[in-house]
Amino acid sequence: MIAVIRVLFSPVFQEITLNDMRHVLTLFALLLWLGSQAQSASIRGQVQEAGGAPAAFANVILYTTADSSLYKAQATDGAGLFNLRGIAAGNYHLKATYIGAPDLWVADIQLEEGGQLDLGKRSFSSATFDLTEATVTASRTMVEVKPDRTIFNVEGTINSAGSDAISLLRKAPGVTVDNNDNINVLGRSGVLLYVDGKRLPLTGQDLTNYLQNLPAEQIDRIEIITNPGARYEAEGNAGIIDIRLKKDENLGANGSVNATYSQGRYGRSNGSASGNYRNKFFNAFATAGLADGSNYHDMKFLNFQNGLQLDEINNSRNKWQNYNYRAGMDFFLADQHTLGFMASGMQMEGDRWSLNRIAISDEQTPASIDSILVAFNTADDRRTNNTYNLNYQFDNNKGRSLNIDLDYGRYENDSRRLQPNRYFDAAEEELLTEIINSFDTPTDIDIYTFNADYEEKLWGGKLGIGAKLSRVVSDNTFLFYDVLNGNPELNTRRSNLFKYEENVYAGYINYARPIGKKWNFSAGLRAEQTDATGNLEAFLPELQEPPAELNYLNWFPSAGLTWQVSPQNTLALNYGRRINRPDYNVLNPFNNQVSQLSYEKGNPFLRPEIVNNLELGYTLAYRYNFKLAYSRTTDQITRLIAPDEEDLRAGFITWANLAEQTVISFNASLPVQVVKGWDAYFNLSASHLDNQADFGEGATVDLQAFTYSIYSQHTISLPAGFKGEVSGYYSGPGIWGGVFEYESNWSLNLGLQRKFLQERLNVRLSVNDIFYETGWDGQSTFDGLTAIGSGRWDSRRASLSLSYSFGNEKVKSRKRKTGLEEEAGRVGGE
Repeated sequence: MIAVIRVLFSPVFQEITLNDMRHVLTLFALLLWLGSQAQSASIRGQVQEAGGAPAAFANVILYTTADSSLYKAQATDGAGLFNLRGIAAGNYHLKATYIGAPDLWVADIQLEEGGQLDLGKRSFSSATFDLTEATVTASRTMVEVKPDRTIFNVEGTINSAGSDAISLLRKAPGVTVDNNDNINVLGRSGVLLYVDGKRLPLTGQDLTNYLQNLPAEQIDRIEIITNPGARYEAEGNAGIIDIRLKKDENLGANGSVNATYSQGRYGRSNGSASGNYRNKFFNAFATAGLADGSNYHDMKFLNFQNGLQLDEINNSRNKWQNYNYRAGMDFFLADQHTLGFMASGMQMEGDRWSLNRIAISDEQTPASIDSILVAFNTADDRRTNNTYNLNYQFDNNKGRSLNIDLDYGRYENDSRRLQPNRYFDAAEEELLTEIINSFDTPTDIDIYTFNADYEEKLWGGKLGIGAKLSRVVSDNTFLFYDVLNGNPELNTRRSNLFKYEENVYAGYINYARPIGKKWNFSAGLRAEQTDATGNLEAFLPELQEPPAELNYLNWFPSAGLTWQVSPQNTLALNYGRRINRPDYNVLNPFNNQVSQLSYEKGNPFLRPEIVNNLELGYTLAYRYNFKLAYSRTTDQITRLIAPDEEDLRAGFITWANLAEQTVISFNASLPVQVVKGWDAYFNLSASHLDNQADFGEGATVDLQAFTYSIYSQHTISLPAGFKGEVSGYYSGPGIWGGVFEYESNWSLNLGLQRKFLQERLNVRLSVNDIFYETGWDGQSTFDGLTAIGSGRWDSRRASLSLSYSFGNEKVKSRKRKTGLEEEAGRVGGE
């Protein structure tokens, strides 16, 4: 398949190689050997209300007993009838849900090949309240653990009020966010971020700004996929985090409005409105939001290098205003065909201020300060993101489906910054010298993707094949000005243009099926051809460098095996190979300075990193989940702090390839009902990291660390309809990047919720990080530079949130799925 894609879409590829065909034929031979012909079985029946009336449009969901993964779902018709067809032989359990009634379960269903099971009439139990007097809404658990992903239901937690996306990620199970806002999962770096099933092509500060400007009130859930199968793109060593935004799909006209105000050191506010109208022909939906606010990040460093001590303060404040929108329509062309269009966007305007102060002294006499550098940066930022999606779906409800997506995204970032560097005497009274610089650094990113996925029932299981083509073009302008007598003059030696182009051609095949009554397996293979060029255009001929070209073909196998040891015990083993490619932010070699003595620069010679992940999972009583994981990464891309070779006072941050990183991790997800009305959730994570590298001339990395974290949330029903929430985490010491060893930190949050007006009005009050302990402390030693640092940000906040929903409360009928949603719950955890 990859060879065909190369012929069709790249002029570089002119033939199908024998080696490519060998891989594909080997995989098909394996599938033929494992498969055996099997007839399709079915389950039918009727569900009724407690009084015997048909339960029209109830949801009927079939799960595999082996791993509790969703196998098939259907809504009953007007007579309460359902008929689940095309089911492979095996063990299952069935659940039916209906508004106003407790869930109905049918356990221990055993199907033979070709079996036709009639469950007869099944009735829901009586509800304990009167539906004529109250609106009934389903309450999701805060964390759901599926065979292939962990789901953090943001909407179900009171303490999410007033937060943003990056703050929520700090609370998500198994997720940590370091001092530079880099996201890690199960101790592994290199996470791929998605929004509504679509990859977010932002990194570094651009990604941080996006997440900080995405209000928690617009987020429905966060899905964490630690070991994706072949259907997913192979990018992202630690897997995928998919942020799912709220979208109403109920029948008729529905909507909601939300408003939140939160106060920390600075105030923030946001408001949003969403609505949809759905009938049997189409579903139209839209969301719009506004937000403004400020935040800060205060950092301190004590650096020792080249016999000098540098006492550094780096305090920053951001003030922003933004608006965002999302709108689309799904057209139900026929029972089996859906055509959809969606557009979304965000525009942010903001101001940034930062103070970088460095007191310079001899390491032997630190009290005798030689001079003090003060750089006060001011910046104007403007960011605009717009994405568009065209989607077609075919599903014959018998195991055959086709999904096609066309996507285009445009990301524009414009930043203008002024930076006076002023050197003072030890008393900071006399100005010794002044160097003023300004920067103009616009970045434009265009991303185009085509994705097709096809599935077919085969040999008692399911076969999936697909292809994806993506193209990313990033234009980066870095203009460095010397400001003389108030007039900016372009410094051609320190300015450049950097264009990064990346084309990825991918194809995959996977297969999943049960083996007997207690075993399920899945296997997949994905191939990705990467053609990327980073072209640095200098303003002076002597600074011109040849383009950095990356051209390689990678194969990414994946496999999964589950064993239903007994009705209450399940084991699952999964393997996957993934890649993390360097992006434009880390490839551009020119300096981006915080001050004249503190800057960061990219590395155009970075290689892609490759990781092999192995995970063993255990599920007890369909409720308690445990995971042991091992990962080994070669050419790990990591962030390092090093001294400048020319200026003995200066230090910089750069990126380099570690020779190897090994991570062994453990995670436990434990929901507990302490007593009736008191639900608790515990997530325990632990990992051991081993970083190894030798860059020559004494610049080595040899670090090992054991780290752990505990997250807990308690939801308690209180008198008068109130609901209280206590949540918090404790994170032990560990390693960020390649060499930064951090100390422990923790947080405690409180929340209170009350619903009014037949539960349509939801009022939430929360206080986050009450004791202000979310910050970081630590140190790094590398290549002759020792840095001891700490940081704090606007994590302690009190928030008030109001949301009001209106419209029909009918059960949803048909739903547009993205590629990531379709993959959820597949047999064998592929």
